[in-house]
Amino acid sequence: MKVILLDDVTKVGRRGEVRDVSDGYARNFLIPKKLALSATAGNLKNLEHIQKQQEAKADRVKADAESLRAQIEALAYEERRQASEEGKLFGSVTPQDIADFLATHGITMDRKRITLEEPIKALGEFSVSMRLHHDVTAQLKVNVVRE
Repeated sequence: MKVILLDDVTKVGRRGEVRDVSDGYARNFLIPKKLALSATAGNLKNLEHIQKQQEAKADRVKADAESLRAQIEALAYEERRQASEEGKLFGSVTPQDIADFLATHGITMDRKRITLEEPIKALGEFSVSMRLHHDVTAQLKVNVVRE
């Protein structure tokens, strides 16, 4: 089945491209999630108009992500935890803790968008990156101190 992609889809193509995918993939995943339209004659005629709408929407989403990055980078997170004499935490600071901190400041962030290779298990200052948009990442300063 030929489809017009409305958004970037991993391993399929980029926004605005006409691709041939399996019927089931298009009917059960791409079209219901509004990632694609079937490539009918009418939709192909309106492809340029659809692309302009998608570009405007993408610009708005990117601008929102830029403003969210400015809000996040203005914050500093200080976490008080119990620690050993060597400076190792008895627990850890996880992406969920960071997401909860952001939620208290009115920023909703899915913990899966917060990139920590492994949870923070030591005292000190850390920089945690968050993927807000495929072009926009924010850095949050996390300071872990002894309780």
